[in-house]
Amino acid sequence: QVQLVESGGGLVQAGGSLRLSCAASGRTFSSYAMGWFRQAPGKEREGVSCISRGGSSADYVDSVKGRFTISGDNAKNTVYLYMNSLKPEDTGVYYCAADWSSLPGTCTVVYNKRLYAYWGQGTQVTVSS
Repeated sequence: QVQLVESGGGLVQAGGSLRLSCAASGRTFSSYAMGWFRQAPGKEREGVSCISRGGSSADYVDSVKGRFTISGDNAKNTVYLYMNSLKPEDTGVYYCAADWSSLPGTCTVVYNKRLYAYWGQGTQVTVSS
């Protein structure tokens, strides 16, 4: 079991930056691949970024490549999502999730509840134009 708590969301103007944090407890970050997902009002949840267990590899959805960076801090058992050059279409509730089944060095940015079994409560990100 792992418990996840997101923080760092807020209201920001287009072009601004935010850093989201996902603190994990129960088992260490190195035991799971981690993913960030988002859900805008009236839309389905979508994958944003993922990082493999231990942080050796990462992936991003095309719409955020070059603007977002995912990283992990094993000592703090925390995963971060650095979001730069934010756009209004980045608005949504951002969730982090843990996937215990992916092979080391791999992760998937696809929203898959069979893989990502553990979820945080989400943090709201609002980007104004």
